[in-house]
Amino acid sequence: MNFGRRTILTMGLLGTTLVGGVLGVTVFAPGVSSAQSTSTSTTAAPSGTFKPNEDATHEAGESAAREAQEDAGHFPTVP
Repeated sequence: MNFGRRTILTMGLLGTTLVGGVLGVTVFAPGVSSAQSTSTSTTAAPSGTFKPNEDATHEAGESAAREAQEDAGHFPTVP
């Protein structure tokens, strides 16, 4: 390989490395991250009790198995 080709190849590799580095910093920079949160508000934990929807229009489209689970106080797992 002659000197000219080697120089062009080296410059190309150096250029792609620099572009990749800039792109990596841009994508993975901490200031850009959407997962970073400065909010310290807390939300209340759910009570853990299931409250079924006893509306007449909702009940009309419900299967007997689902209604039985709701009546037993369980979270329905069947459609």
